[in-house]
Amino acid sequence: MQTLSLSQSGWRWLWLAPLVFALDIGSKWLVMQTMEYGFAHRIEVLPFFNLTYVHNHGAAFSFLSDAGGWQRWLFSIIALGVSGLLAYWMRHTPANKRMINIAYAMIIGGALGNLFDRLVHGYVIDFLDFYLGNSHWPAFNLADSAICVGAALIILDSFRQGQSSTKQG
Repeated sequence: MQTLSLSQSGWRWLWLAPLVFALDIGSKWLVMQTMEYGFAHRIEVLPFFNLTYVHNHGAAFSFLSDAGGWQRWLFSIIALGVSGLLAYWMRHTPANKRMINIAYAMIIGGALGNLFDRLVHGYVIDFLDFYLGNSHWPAFNLADSAICVGAALIILDSFRQGQSSTKQG
């Protein structure tokens, strides 16, 4: 990997990670201060969307939520490891590769937002509840959204990179 000056590297985009983190933590704090816990206390916003304050002891889609507590530390270690790896990659990626650097920063901010919840509360606070009829998508939060958007941007960037190398060859 090439070594770039800080101003030339993707770290130029790292400011986005603390912004995502702050928005995530702020939204969760607002939910905890203004809403009662549980699906019975949902706030209906749209015919397919509620605000619902719930706790997730697992990972995405409540994966391993009933595992007994060890998963809290596993997911914390994963969040730190992935964030460190993405920050390293950003350091070695040129700043003009905006999409990939923004993706990495969004994932870092989201991972650290959920890490904060795990370390402070012992669970992640979720509140965005989308549904169709009686079928509900698992509740999620802004950190989860940033991670998903970041992952989608990485996939999109890989397709764009593949197309540009095909055009050159």
